[in-house]
Amino acid sequence: MHVPKVLEIKEVFEESETVKTFIFDWDMESPDTRPQPGQFMMLWNFEDEKPMSISLIDPVKGELGISIKNVGEFTSKVHQLEKGDKLGLRGPYGKGFEVKGSKILAVGGGIGMAPIASFVVHAMDLGVNVDVVSASLTLDELLFVNRMKKSGARVFTCTDDGTCGFQGFATDRVEAVLMDNSYDMIVTCGPELMMKGIMDMAREHEIPTQFSMERWMKCAMGICGQCCVDDAGWRVCVEGPVFWSHELNLIKEFGKYRRDSSGTRSYY
Repeated sequence: MHVPKVLEIKEVFEESETVKTFIFDWDMESPDTRPQPGQFMMLWNFEDEKPMSISLIDPVKGELGISIKNVGEFTSKVHQLEKGDKLGLRGPYGKGFEVKGSKILAVGGGIGMAPIASFVVHAMDLGVNVDVVSASLTLDELLFVNRMKKSGARVFTCTDDGTCGFQGFATDRVEAVLMDNSYDMIVTCGPELMMKGIMDMAREHEIPTQFSMERWMKCAMGICGQCCVDDAGWRVCVEGPVFWSHELNLIKEFGKYRRDSSGTRSYY
């Protein structure tokens, strides 16, 4: 589990101008290797290693998908790879989403749709009704909409520029959806300020919510302490990345700041 498996890239899908999904054959039989929605993998390009969300889990085909946004040197190099090239994967790591209730609202912003997409398909396969708010800056950056619709989920799109669906922020769309619908649970992943807004709305509507947090990770095994959060001291790679509302209430930095690779606070 803690040693990278060097795997051949089975397929590469271009989701948008900035996001690609890389498909690998993966062992879905062992409980130690079969991933759960919301968990993450460590991706190794033979030079460096970064945590990446799992966007596709197909136990029938034995396939795992990692969706990567091109945001820097590491991801730029990975984006240059093609079918047949190789990458190293270790994991899965962390605590994933739980499925509770019969009707769930899933909210994703930008590349935060990666773990949300795998959760939606999983929950629908279990017979749960799922509504999705999929948000992005513009139409061309909306992710996994067709796949989630194909699973049977009802999808509400939301773009900052109004090129698809509701024009405005994800929090505005969620507020409108909550006025007309009731849910047993909310799951969300995306920019932290977006999730902070959803946290406030969920508290007002008394809806239990799970949040997928992102922090700087190095080891993914809870050893280095790089991803510990104030004041709880929880390691996001082990106790997270998914936290319930009552747990987030104990994390004072949520929605306020995060720490960079040196540990310095970076305020939103």
